Formats: sequence, C-alpha cells, structure tokens
Amino acid sequence: MAQETTALADRAKRARRIVRNPALYKVCMGCDSIVATKVNICPNCHSYRFEEKEEEVVAQAKALSTREQNSVVAEDLL
Repeated sequence: MAQETTALADRAKRARRIVRNPALYKVCMGCDSIVATKVNICPNCHSYRFEEKEEEVVAQAKALSTREQNSVVAEDLL
C-alpha cells in the first residue's frame, strides 16, 4: 500500500511540473503518455502522432496524476 501511495505521489509531482510548463510536452495519440516535445517517436508505443495543444497536455497530466500507471513503459521490457 505504501508503494502505491509513493508511486501516486511521484505521478502527481511530475504532473505539477508538466502543468507549470505544458509547452515543453506533448501527448502521444497512441498510448496517451506525455513526452517531451523533442521526442519524435513515443518510447512506450512507438507512435509518431502527438497532440501538442497546451490545454490537452494539461488535461492529460491532471488525468494521469490521479490514477495509477497502467501502461507498459520501456523499463518494464528490460
């Protein structure tokens, strides 16, 4: 239970960073992950389509900060 709380707190912290500077991020249209604007291919699902509107980035960051991670990320595949 403590590990889940810590993970959720970490997600909330990252979301606050994204919300403060949404222009530095974009949302992957393949898996809804938030990635840096410099990324050309999503590291999680290898999609190359992104939503860059700041309002969408903020909305996605807020949504992701309130729930546990349920997607597979690159670290899971090692």
